Amino acid sequence: MTGVYIAIGVIVIILLWVVSTYNGLVKLRNMVREAFSTMDVYMKKRYDLIPNLVETVKGYAAHEAGTLEKVIKARNAAASATTIEGKIEGENALAGTLKSLFALAEAYPDLKANTNFMDLQRQLQTVEGDIANSRKYYNAVVRDYNIKIESFPSVIVASMFGFKHETMFEINSAERENVKVQF
Repeated sequence: MTGVYIAIGVIVIILLWVVSTYNGLVKLRNMVREAFSTMDVYMKKRYDLIPNLVETVKGYAAHEAGTLEKVIKARNAAASATTIEGKIEGENALAGTLKSLFALAEAYPDLKANTNFMDLQRQLQTVEGDIANSRKYYNAVVRDYNIKIESFPSVIVASMFGFKHETMFEINSAERENVKVQF
């Protein structure tokens, strides 16, 4: 009779170990999913910020370029005028464009578009930091999960219940190259 109790005890211990291991694997798998979802939220935030940043830069550059183009065009017209009428017309155009430039500078000492750009750039840098941190967290959770499903004896439970290897988040070869800056 003692042998039966020992056998039942061993079976109970094995079942408890299987249940405990299974629950640990489920917990790690869910942590992997949660870690990826968190990273996905930050990447979505980045995807939403980038068009705003691009549009702000385009708007700021277009506004600045348009104003400066008008000033330069008026200056060139005034400088290249060969007649008095041409000079007057050129100088009036130049004065008008300079007034708009000065008014713009007075009204917006630190151009609002520039402030928006700086704010969007700061937000994007923050999101990039959040993404980097969430990638580190995701990779750490994936590492722990993969170790657990590949280690003996939990590999037995993992294979019995179909737990699969998860992939680390790695950058591609294009992201590894240095950024090329041209002016």
